[in-house]
Amino acid sequence: MPAVAHATKVKLLIKVGNLTAAEEHFNCLPNTASQKAACLPLLNGYVKESDIGNAEAFMSKLVSMGLTLCPHLYNEMMKLYIATSQFEKVPLVIKEMNRNKIPKNILSYNLWMDASARSSGVAKAEAVYAEMLSDERVCMGWSTLSTLANIYTKAGLVQKAETALKTAETKLSASNSFGYIFLMTQYALLKKKTEVLRLWQTSKLIGKRMTCANYMCILSCLVRLGGIVEAEKVFMEWEYNCRNYDIRVSNVLLGAYVKNGWMEKAESLHHHTLEKGGCPNYKTWEILMEGWVKSQDMVKAVTAMKKGFALLKYCHWRPPHYTLVTIAEYFEKHGNSDDANNFFRDVQRLGLASSEIYKSWFRNHLLAKRPAFDILEMMYKDGIEMDNEISALVQALNEQSKSDSRD
Repeated sequence: MPAVAHATKVKLLIKVGNLTAAEEHFNCLPNTASQKAACLPLLNGYVKESDIGNAEAFMSKLVSMGLTLCPHLYNEMMKLYIATSQFEKVPLVIKEMNRNKIPKNILSYNLWMDASARSSGVAKAEAVYAEMLSDERVCMGWSTLSTLANIYTKAGLVQKAETALKTAETKLSASNSFGYIFLMTQYALLKKKTEVLRLWQTSKLIGKRMTCANYMCILSCLVRLGGIVEAEKVFMEWEYNCRNYDIRVSNVLLGAYVKNGWMEKAESLHHHTLEKGGCPNYKTWEILMEGWVKSQDMVKAVTAMKKGFALLKYCHWRPPHYTLVTIAEYFEKHGNSDDANNFFRDVQRLGLASSEIYKSWFRNHLLAKRPAFDILEMMYKDGIEMDNEISALVQALNEQSKSDSRD
């Protein structure tokens, strides 16, 4: 089997969630070329799982095997440390790269700058930037300046952030609009709507078809800046030009309507997207569910919740906790006991139960005068601790059960 095929197999095993099988396959690889090809996807698997122990052990193993390591492996380790807030470990990775004479690439410097700013402040990030400028092996592009601008923005250094963004613009590709997404997002963080719109118009002059990602970016920026009217115009432009109706684009505007409490507009947009052939995803139902909960239209909220739950086999969705608690309380007061029980069991089955949910479930059984023998066992399995309120509810249910048996 060619070396690249081994790398592909490791990727596929990780994609289906079988990291152990990917490890076993790597350990059985026949030669150095195959190991070199497969080591990056396996390390990436550890990074995605935030598995620091195995990632560090794997890097040590690769060094002991005498493999010539590439910068990408070290970049993955830096990503892992940043994702797990272990920023102080990133300079140690850089030291190891220097010791092993591994050349740093643009991403290496960007990650190092980001970690340095988070752990030591702006001055340290600027020192890393200066070192990158002196490194003849790398050519600075828009991504580094975008990283620097983001550091300045977080530090409240608006003027420096704008200067970095202006310089970044000069390095954007004349044939690819990808970089514009990042710069528009950063101008939005700086509350510069004029700059966002200017960059948007410039990006459209590139000549290539705007992707859904481009439209989602500009819509998100305008919504963040309160530019709903401009966002609606952009959305209509997307609808006119789109080939396939991607519901993720309309979700941005839908979320803005719900956030502003404009449920009539939200419902109108939802029905419009259905007419256009849009297929609601879990985020669509989450947005509508939250809106209907806030407007106390609980029948519609429950319907949206059920449709969202039905999609859970295709994704990992975690609805807002307060929304589930509100629906649980609604079932206590207004839902029939069978509907309520189905809701609670769905929430428990999907791993979404909490102390508040269980309390509501106990109260529901108490009101319905139904035994709750298995709920306590489920609660313990979910790791929910018994507090005074739960204890009182369980005692009340036991007393009710004894009374019913005497009757």
